[in-house]
Amino acid sequence: GACGAKVGGLGKVGSGDGLRQGDIPPPAAGVHRQILFTTVGWFVGYYLIKRTEYIHAKLDRELFEYVRHHPEDFKAAEKKRIGELLEDFHPVR
Repeated sequence: GACGAKVGGLGKVGSGDGLRQGDIPPPAAGVHRQILFTTVGWFVGYYLIKRTEYIHAKLDRELFEYVRHHPEDFKAAEKKRIGELLEDFHPVR
């Protein structure tokens, strides 16, 4: 710009070119943010998945332990044939 005078090795001062460094084209100017947010999102997602897996494993362990200590509450049901479970079919005409 017109105000872009060199000042003792500081480069252009006051020209507004500090927002776009060098000659990087605008579409590629935000790539570092995309890489940063992708990396942060990956780590947050990884942590959340590990946390939910841990919580579910802990719940499973507690439930299986309860079932193991109280077998009288969880007796195996007698096996029934499919014909005993379904009602007789009577078509409506």
